[in-house]
Amino acid sequence: MTRDIKRTLALVVTAGAFIGVTGCATTGDLDSTRADLQTQIDRLSADVAAAKSDAAAANAKANDAVNIANEANRRSMDTAEKIDRMFKKSMQK
Repeated sequence: MTRDIKRTLALVVTAGAFIGVTGCATTGDLDSTRADLQTQIDRLSADVAAAKSDAAAANAKANDAVNIANEANRRSMDTAEKIDRMFKKSMQK
């Protein structure tokens, strides 16, 4: 019987020590964790905003490049037509 009491007492002491070591979260601990998470969220939000800005700038540059390429294509087609007309005109002489 004393063996069972010692065993139970050891179990209670071990459980008490575990509870004492792990402790309960206080509102201060929760507030600190919440503040840390909010800081991380704010930092990530800033990173997302910067990424969106960079993407918008890259999109604008890509649109400019497309416009320049279209203009170059139009000019080359105009030049090809002029050369064709000049060739036909020279062949008529």
